[in-house]
Amino acid sequence: MSLSHTAAEYMLSDALLPDPSSSRAKGLRLELPSDRLLKFVTVGLPLFLVSLAFAREFSAGSQISCFSPTNFTGKQSAYTDTACWDSLIHHGFDAEGRAVTKSLWALKVFPYSLLVVAVLMYLPYLLWRYAAAPALHCDLLFIIDELDKSYNRSVRLVQHMKKVQQASAEPEQFWEEYERARRERYFEFPLLERYLTCKQHAHALVFIYILRNLLLLLFLAATCLYLVFLHLNIFFQDEFSCSIKTGLLQAEPHIPPLIPCKLVFFSVFQLISLSVGSVYVLLIPVVIYNALQLCQWDKGLLSVYEMLPAFDLLSRRMLTCPLNDLNVILLFLRANISELTSFSRLNAVSALREATANKEDIDTVIDFMTLLAGLEPAKPKHQ
Repeated sequence: MSLSHTAAEYMLSDALLPDPSSSRAKGLRLELPSDRLLKFVTVGLPLFLVSLAFAREFSAGSQISCFSPTNFTGKQSAYTDTACWDSLIHHGFDAEGRAVTKSLWALKVFPYSLLVVAVLMYLPYLLWRYAAAPALHCDLLFIIDELDKSYNRSVRLVQHMKKVQQASAEPEQFWEEYERARRERYFEFPLLERYLTCKQHAHALVFIYILRNLLLLLFLAATCLYLVFLHLNIFFQDEFSCSIKTGLLQAEPHIPPLIPCKLVFFSVFQLISLSVGSVYVLLIPVVIYNALQLCQWDKGLLSVYEMLPAFDLLSRRMLTCPLNDLNVILLFLRANISELTSFSRLNAVSALREATANKEDIDTVIDFMTLLAGLEPAKPKHQ
């Protein structure tokens, strides 16, 4: 065997991928980077701000300051603050002089409402984790494994054809046999292509993904409307008139009918609500963009694999509506591209193919490697 043939065998054997490690299953990402960012911000921001509000409440003590009459003792002033904080009802008069009341209880429950917001923001991710992530994990494991195996099968096919060509007494007959095999599609990968085609007609993953984004969009909009309501009705009133003439104190003549009070924490709650509202408004376009990603095919990944012999799912079948499970899987394949070892190899071959000036003059061992690039092998120059 000549030195060139030996070098060709070593070159092709080095092109084979090693067996996948067992850590692949643990390293798969079942959330897109943008979805992880949304989860971190939408859930973490209200929890962080609420923790600051509670920390200030515990450190500062009373959240209300009432101007009790001068004849009140210390215990009476403390009772006034407690009673007004428990009621949080503003007593005033309308334009006609009639007594009106306005509840300010929304301020009291505002930190707890942000905890409810954080829980609501986490619900879409729980839906995805338990309804879609297990099936997606299985799909990704199978497709990544089959794509790498398809690459290895192509390399082994090249190795075999190299040996057959070297042993063939009639080179022209070898090339005719190869061309007939390509026409009759003997180099197909039916299991992988049929599986991807089956996923193209399934809609479970895409339905759950769109539902998750719609729920997240609904909760973001509802939170923003809730904060707008608070600002328009309550968050511009840091002072109110409180009445403690109730119960046993109703007949006490020395107690004034109304006592002015001021909310100490008012500016803090205003800052928290503005922060949450502004960030959530900025996140709404991000959620819409995530949902709109499914309106077009991500053809960049599978187009590289069309360099494999007869792997043409993209050109033959990717002509339908992109709202299906296959498009969702392609998005997550892109997010797990580091687990797809064959992609970097084929991407490099693709770059070399594009950089080759005259593809017809290739007559070395690269003739057979060009099968991986989808090129017709150049016949030996002596023919």
